[in-house]
Amino acid sequence: MTSRLVAKCADPTLADSAQRRQLIDRSDRPVANDSHVRDRPVSTCFERTHFTARGVWRGSVEIAPVAAFVVPFGIAFGVAASAKGISPGISLFMSVAIYAGASQFAVLDLWYAPLPLATLALTVLAVNARHVLLSAALASWVLQVPLGRRLAALLLLSDANFALAMSARSRGETDAGILFGSGLIMWLMWIASTAIGALAGSLLGDLSRFGFDAVMVAYFTAVIAGQWKGRTDLLPLIAAAAVAVTGTYILPPGWHIIAGALAGGVVGVWRNG
Repeated sequence: MTSRLVAKCADPTLADSAQRRQLIDRSDRPVANDSHVRDRPVSTCFERTHFTARGVWRGSVEIAPVAAFVVPFGIAFGVAASAKGISPGISLFMSVAIYAGASQFAVLDLWYAPLPLATLALTVLAVNARHVLLSAALASWVLQVPLGRRLAALLLLSDANFALAMSARSRGETDAGILFGSGLIMWLMWIASTAIGALAGSLLGDLSRFGFDAVMVAYFTAVIAGQWKGRTDLLPLIAAAAVAVTGTYILPPGWHIIAGALAGGVVGVWRNG
């Protein structure tokens, strides 16, 4: 059993040949809890995370069906921005530079002359603060890739491609290009749909009648179900959901997500020791 594990871990794609030799030299040594080690993903067996063009392409393809359903939200933002008197150029710049749908919708309520810049900045920070938790969850995956590529991938981080990346990592994937490729497609779709809404959205009518708002809910439900590992996940999930739902009524916009994530994490640590 141990020799098979070592052969599995000593993948020829590993950059450190000396490391492979050391793994093979230890192939005859006993391994505690052999069945537990056998079931671990290959990515936990000393294989470093890498970042390839193939991973970028895979991430782009895998996220494409979800990215298509971002279009109605981008159009809605473009229409709402135009209704506030914001020029198409400014609304498009917001989608390029901010790339945060919830934040962009939130600041529309604060868009009046003179612009309350400090309030706008704090609103965006509050709504997007959850990205600190998202990036922390991916830290062990992306910290092994060069700084430039790491920053590029995290710059395009969103809820949808975070879920895709976490699912890939749980399967033992080690190509962080998946995170960047999926984020790139989501970003481009958001920009393009904002442009459509800002320039011609009023001609499309009410998009909510198509039920697009239910698609993202279904997607994240499927992601959670796919990562379900058993009854040990139930209590943290209930805690996170309860705090997040309650927070929508008593916390400022965006903070209920952070509160729910922290509650789930705390309960998970307590439950699993």
